[in-house]
Amino acid sequence: MRDFFVTLMSDIHIYPIGKFEYRNSYSAAETQLNIKAIEELPHLLNSISEKFTPELLKKSYRIDGWSAQQIFHHIADSHSNALTRIKLALTEHNPIIKPYNQDAWAVLADVDNVAIEVSLKMIEAIHIRWLAIINAMSETDFSKKYIHPEYKKEFRLDEFIALYAWHGKHHYGQLNTILNNG
Repeated sequence: MRDFFVTLMSDIHIYPIGKFEYRNSYSAAETQLNIKAIEELPHLLNSISEKFTPELLKKSYRIDGWSAQQIFHHIADSHSNALTRIKLALTEHNPIIKPYNQDAWAVLADVDNVAIEVSLKMIEAIHIRWLAIINAMSETDFSKKYIHPEYKKEFRLDEFIALYAWHGKHHYGQLNTILNNG
């Protein structure tokens, strides 16, 4: 029982909103809610970023976790990859996407040496373009897929949208954890 509790507490610290749950299908209404979450993320990040001092940007949400600064830059990295992935899925038949090592990217020089405002601007611009594509998609476009070789899995675009809606909320939750514990 103790091991279960330790695992549960560890998961709460890593996943403040819970782990993403892969599903076989998403309704049109669920997809619209996920699109709305993607649309709102830049505003949420801009609002929360104003509360971070230089000291808080160096703090993590948990032991051995990323700092707030790394999280802000990671979201820009991840969502720029997401923009590419949706374009590939819409223009090629089941393309194999290129994974990237997010932990290695999180310790590159740009993460420590570039202000988070640069990534916030990137996120805003990426989301404008990303949402222009998503909002123009047909019903059949949401069933198009790409292949992620690391997971050996096909991702449908409705699932991809759900994943990235969760992704934004997940990292926003980590940033809130840093603020509340800072």
